[in-house]
Amino acid sequence: MLDGTWPPGSKLPTERALAADTGVSVTTVRRAYEELVALGLVERRQGAGTFAAAHPEEPRGGRTVVGVLVPDTAFYYPRVLHGIEQELTAAGARLVLACSHYDPAEEDAAVARLLGSGVHGLLLVPTLHTATDPGRRAEELLALPVPAVLVERRLAAHGPGDPTEHVCTDHEGGAYDAVRHLRGLGHRRLGLLVRSDAPTTAPLESGFARAVADLHLPAPHCERATMGEWHADRADAAVAALRAARVTAALCFGDREAALVLAAARRAGLRVPDDLALISYDNELADVAETPLTAVSPPKFQVGRLAAQILLRRLAEGDASPLHQVQLRPRLVVRASCGAAPAAVSAAGLAAGAHKSPSGAH
Repeated sequence: MLDGTWPPGSKLPTERALAADTGVSVTTVRRAYEELVALGLVERRQGAGTFAAAHPEEPRGGRTVVGVLVPDTAFYYPRVLHGIEQELTAAGARLVLACSHYDPAEEDAAVARLLGSGVHGLLLVPTLHTATDPGRRAEELLALPVPAVLVERRLAAHGPGDPTEHVCTDHEGGAYDAVRHLRGLGHRRLGLLVRSDAPTTAPLESGFARAVADLHLPAPHCERATMGEWHADRADAAVAALRAARVTAALCFGDREAALVLAAARRAGLRVPDDLALISYDNELADVAETPLTAVSPPKFQVGRLAAQILLRRLAEGDASPLHQVQLRPRLVVRASCGAAPAAVSAAGLAAGAHKSPSGAH
């Protein structure tokens, strides 16, 4: 839409066509379209299809204009965008959206377009995880002529040397809480199945390993593959490996991979959760799985809303505003796949929420 892929008034692909082109499910595309309708970026016309909304250029005047760059508008980020849009609208600010499609060259071009459109500040989801030198890339973004707040990205390896202003999900905490939940259900031999090419994987693996160590559990069995490599055969092999390692519970990143493992377990004659308890990470499609999946649910809407608040404060106060480096703890949504009734773990959920830690925001 606003990045030029579909100009205002143009017809978007059908849900099935876009799902086939992107490799995601029709349900994911449908949810993304619904989020974009809620944002006012697309409109549905009875009997005609879905169209990019026509937004006539508004006079700027003193109105704040915020550029937003995300890598994807079909998965994960619609809820983040909803939070951003709601906060900006409440403040009387205007949003200009661009999408990088996880392409560093397109990311640079998109940032240049946003700056050329006259934005006053930027909310950025950069591809730091694929950068040769993430620190240098962050320095380039900090040197832009307008303030920038990173969303779901930070220089974790730099520790206190991270100079960025950011709002992120505490993925380490989310993985930690998943392990703690499974241990509370009596499981000791755990598995971790992840997409090796995702920016979320490193903190997720770190939090999982820390929980295993803190809870004195045996070394977990890990299965790693790129998103493109995760398919039915790979899931069958992963389930066979979990059985050989006598794993009784596993955390899967993300929902698509968890659904593949769920189907593979059924083909292998395993019952979920009796023989293999599963927790998914993302909670995009977990509730519509064959067996509804317990899921770690990142606070996507809240991340977007808080990032917008921080940028608006930076624009209003300049250097008088403290540097915000915030992490929001995910919550665990308990469903059938782990073998615990939601009411039975309500206290655990409250305890997890109490550990929400806005690090560096003091």
